[in-house]
Order: sequence, then structure tokens, then C-alpha cells
Amino acid sequence: MADNARAKRLADLIREVVAQKLLRGIKDPRLGSHVTITDTRVTGDLREATVFYTVYGDDEERAAAAAGLESAKGVLRSEVGRAAGVKFTPTLTFVADALPDTAKTIDDLLDKARASDAQVRESASGAKYAGEADPYRKPGEDDDDAADEDAAAE
Repeated sequence: MADNARAKRLADLIREVVAQKLLRGIKDPRLGSHVTITDTRVTGDLREATVFYTVYGDDEERAAAAAGLESAKGVLRSEVGRAAGVKFTPTLTFVADALPDTAKTIDDLLDKARASDAQVRESASGAKYAGEADPYRKPGEDDDDAADEDAAAE
């Protein structure tokens, strides 16, 4: 079993090689410049690599890019084997990265929270306190009340 540092170095190398090959070496029109390699993870035994990618476009372009990556898997694995110089070239698995969708969901939730805050701020702008402006007792007031009660008791 390889150490984690070696797996990390191999993952970084795979990410760079696959990105460069997609940019310059693959002539598939489905894999244009709109495919971005975001991360790569390699198992501890260096046998399998998972390559995460994003595609900027609609669902049709994402499906076409997934099919293009699947068809170019052999060429990409050969290129990784040449560059890595390891005994066994890891098999490549391409997984669409969920990070952009998650970021969009978070942005939508933040916008919703901002709108809700603005609505609360607007409704509170003309509101008045239910009781006095400052309903809390001050330390000096307690002493004065106690002194008045003592004087009244005598």
C-alpha cells in the first residue's frame, strides 16, 4: 500500500495531465473548453483514480461531455501512464462535480435570507416598544426603591 503523499502526488499529476490532454490533445467537439477538471482522488493502492469535472452549460452539454469523457478514457489513461511512470496505471472514473450546484443552492438560500431580513427590517421600522423604552431596572433604581420602602416602614 502506498503512502498518502504518493497518492496525493499521483492525483495532482493525473489532474494536470488530463486537463492538458483535454485542452490540447483530444479533438472531440463534445469536450471543448467548457470542461474543467476540478479534483482528482486516488485510492491508497494507486489502482483507481476518480476525476471530478464540471461543465458550464445546460444539461444537454453535460450529457455530451460525460459521453465524450467516457469515450476518451483509454487515451487519457495511456497519457497518464506515460507521464506517471508507475508500474500500474490507475483506471480513470469520471464523476460530475456537484460543487457548482451546491454553490448555487447556497446562493439562493442566502438571497432568500436577505429578502426575509429586509422584510423584517421594513416591518420593524415604524414599530414601537410594547412597554417603556427601557424595561430593565438599573442598579441605582433598586437602591432608591429599597430606601423608600425602609423609610415608609419606619
